[in-house]
Amino acid sequence: MRNINLRYVDEAYDADGMLCRFDVKAPEDFNFAYDVVDDIAVNDPGRTAMVWCNPEGEHHVFTFADMKTWSDKTASFLAGLGIGRGDYVMVILRRHYQFWFTALALAKLGAVMVPATFMLKEHDLTYRLNGADIKAVICTSAGDIADVVDAAAPSCPSVETLVLVNPAGAGLTARDAEGRLIVDDGELVGPALSGEGGICAAAASRPGWHDFNTGVCLASPDFARRETRRDDPMLMYFSSGTSGNPKMVLHDSRYALAHLITAKHWHNVDPEGLHFTIADTGWGKAVWGKFYGQWLMEAAVLTYDFDRFDAAEILALISRLGVTTLCCPPTMYRLMMLADVDAFDLSGLKYSTTAGEALNPDLFDFWKEHTGLTIYEGFGQTETPLTIGNLTGSTPRAGSMGRPVPLYDVEIQREDGTRCNTGETGEICIRIDPHPAGIMMEYYRDAAKTAAAMHDGWYHTGDTAWCDEDGYFWYVGRNDDVIKSSGYRIGPFEIESVMLEHDAVREVAVTGVPDPLRGAAVKATVVLAEGFSPSDELTRELQRWVKNQTAPYKYPRIIEYADELPRTVNGKIRRVAIRQADEAADATPEGLV
Repeated sequence: MRNINLRYVDEAYDADGMLCRFDVKAPEDFNFAYDVVDDIAVNDPGRTAMVWCNPEGEHHVFTFADMKTWSDKTASFLAGLGIGRGDYVMVILRRHYQFWFTALALAKLGAVMVPATFMLKEHDLTYRLNGADIKAVICTSAGDIADVVDAAAPSCPSVETLVLVNPAGAGLTARDAEGRLIVDDGELVGPALSGEGGICAAAASRPGWHDFNTGVCLASPDFARRETRRDDPMLMYFSSGTSGNPKMVLHDSRYALAHLITAKHWHNVDPEGLHFTIADTGWGKAVWGKFYGQWLMEAAVLTYDFDRFDAAEILALISRLGVTTLCCPPTMYRLMMLADVDAFDLSGLKYSTTAGEALNPDLFDFWKEHTGLTIYEGFGQTETPLTIGNLTGSTPRAGSMGRPVPLYDVEIQREDGTRCNTGETGEICIRIDPHPAGIMMEYYRDAAKTAAAMHDGWYHTGDTAWCDEDGYFWYVGRNDDVIKSSGYRIGPFEIESVMLEHDAVREVAVTGVPDPLRGAAVKATVVLAEGFSPSDELTRELQRWVKNQTAPYKYPRIIEYADELPRTVNGKIRRVAIRQADEAADATPEGLV
């Protein structure tokens, strides 16, 4: 390890060894692909960058030298298709290793990568392609997303180039009763691709599309550095809210460097270990945990190109491949909790972190009891890297997301911009005068939303919390998630945490529903644990449970039972989907279904 990260930060520690200063230093021409990945490739070529595998049995170990070679070939291929500096390119590649080749190549070209989820429908995709004037789409052949692109593209005049990636697997290959892969004669899939020449070995053919794998294999590995600037747009995500079209969150190259605090001081990655963040590349969490910060720390990442999350499968993978540091949403920890954790050898796992939604105390305690590991919670957004967290060396408090990281000046503020008192709920705000590394440039092409979020020297996150006397932040909810009932502001997380302590509750999501008397009433949508069935008696019992453990005004006046909760592809509960379903039901004329 050559401590490349120290080139880009000025950090200091207090007498207790805790990080107290962290300032990012970004040269004017900084480019993550050239200055980090290629630097390691030249000076430490055999260092492992990524261990990649899929359920079909394909397995590859990519060194940093491999990443340089394949990203140079990808850059040559894409340049030949007319993609260059300032072009916006949508990337829909699930967890395929081609995502990393593409991300580095686009950075080398100075193009703007726009990751997207494979779950988009035609309306969603049309808005995104037109909203950002996407020039090219690089898309997986797995599933039906290429069909969606073909349906949307004719309505999107900016789209000039379509590129198709055959992943030869992605966990979607059918199996027979004996568990053997069902493949056509001559089809390359799974273990067959791990032999000689197995990288990008499976061709793809679709009218109007270029074949990524064939084109990259034939492309030149000689790619000379091109001019790019630190302040150029580099990455853009679409971030959905509770109403209106998704916002386009634009980042420059300093965003990559800001994730050093994510990987080094929160994930606690070991440069000689293996880090596993479970996230699809269509979401920002993937570059949080599978790309920028980890490679700045010269650490290897694990990528598992699966389709459906299976807790036992993931636990077995962690054990078999020797994962040392793990990050995943609380939902995935909870699913692992419901599996037989003790049946797996997790002795190689040294550190656990979580983000994406609030961590319930019962899950915090369970993981500690069964693995000996504390889960270190953190907080950030698509617009930011880690901004609040339980950093390495800290002592987490169950249910708290930690303290503000030294990279940012963070306050909890009232609506009038004044600072909240200890224990008072308000909005999490980050000082942006001067503009720090990692905070978004803007909401692309939306000056009004940018001004609403970034004004008076602060970025207003839209998330609410309160701070205790020791500086620990406690999450309450999104501004839109907070329930205003009879003059009270009620956060869904605190009610969910109480309900999850009841044996009957496996999962729960708390939302507000319109109430003519109170303004809003608290509703809990509950997935029951095995052995329990919905009943009026159980409803009353759960209501009494909440009343007895928290302020009585917070109890759910409505409890609805469901087989499952709506989630994003990364497992986060979509409370907005529950609210929208309730609104649709209220709007349905009587007598209609």
